[in-house]
Amino acid sequence: MRRTPNYLAGFGAFLWLCLVGLPIYVMLGATVQSRAQYTAGGPLSFPGGFSLSNYVDDFSNGFGRYFLNTVIVTTSVVAIVLVLVPPLAFSIVRGRARSTSRVFRLFLLGLAIPAQAVIVPMFYVISKAGLYDNLIGIILPTAAFCLPVCTLILTGSMRDITNELFEAMAIDGADTRRVFLQLVVPLSKSGLSTIVVFSALQAWNGFLFPLVLTQSENTKVLTLGLYNFQTQYGINIPGLLAAVVLSTVPVLLVYLFARRALVQGLMGVGGK
Repeated sequence: MRRTPNYLAGFGAFLWLCLVGLPIYVMLGATVQSRAQYTAGGPLSFPGGFSLSNYVDDFSNGFGRYFLNTVIVTTSVVAIVLVLVPPLAFSIVRGRARSTSRVFRLFLLGLAIPAQAVIVPMFYVISKAGLYDNLIGIILPTAAFCLPVCTLILTGSMRDITNELFEAMAIDGADTRRVFLQLVVPLSKSGLSTIVVFSALQAWNGFLFPLVLTQSENTKVLTLGLYNFQTQYGINIPGLLAAVVLSTVPVLLVYLFARRALVQGLMGVGGK
């Protein structure tokens, strides 16, 4: 039996596609036009030519340095999260001491503290530690604010591992280290993927800490670099949009390849 086509749903999908695609067209179309062409034709005009000069100009104006600094910050934050969060989440799930639950509550308290509320004492601490205008001064606070959410996510993922598996490992004579490496880590891949994506996005899109804790050109990251591009170019919108496109490509790639693991990991928050 043939179904009658749902023209209303098709029209709604087409309308939604137009709403989503129009900003993307405006952004990408502007990046391949010169400043004069964009000013003459406007944002909705069809590109009269194709040029990559805006992308080349961005790199000549320091975009490559901003990109490299952001990669260093993001990689370091993810590494810190992967080193600290899995053992912490494992001890919370399998620990029986009262101190363990207290530490977990302390981490949950961190979810209620916004970065804006502690930026002044954070600036004082970073300055006294000699880390002002240093990438380490961005990495440490960013990783610290990622820890509560990542711990909550990975704890929920590890709680889905049944006790029968832990008992089987104990009967086999496995110690805590072996249980963690051979059982918990492989069965928590969705949660690990989620915290990697989350911490990477937090570090890549961070703006407040780089704005307050850095000053020189050598330590600026992409978000702060885009802010400066806006001031530097003035009304040169194609140059600014080209920088925006370059900065969003890594984020889109991470989302495309990790979106399934991200959803699965978030579904495990809260445990059983």
